[in-house]
Amino acid sequence: QVRLVESGGGLVQPGGSLRLSCAASGRMFSPFSMAWYRQAPGNERELVARIFNDGRITYLDSVKGRFTISGDMAAMTVALQMNSLKPEDTGVYYCNSVRGGAVYWGQGTQVTVSS
Repeated sequence: QVRLVESGGGLVQPGGSLRLSCAASGRMFSPFSMAWYRQAPGNERELVARIFNDGRITYLDSVKGRFTISGDMAAMTVALQMNSLKPEDTGVYYCNSVRGGAVYWGQGTQVTVSS
């Protein structure tokens, strides 16, 4: 019924910027939180940033000062502005939403930071 769709990934040089966006298709629901995760080849999926419906925001330590998450809980949209990108930021980025007992995931968008 509800599907999360990411966009904005791509290939960028170190020091560059990308903006990821996520939007829900289908029926809209008000989530408890929305977040961005990422997974590099051979690594576990890690939480990059999360925004809660009370306005609280959390970040992975390694992206603090470089990434900014923003969202509209009512519209069920979330974005991630990524600046000063490093090769270690490379991975598949996934949009996530939590509402009650339900957890929703997007299919992911590839971000590659390389020269």
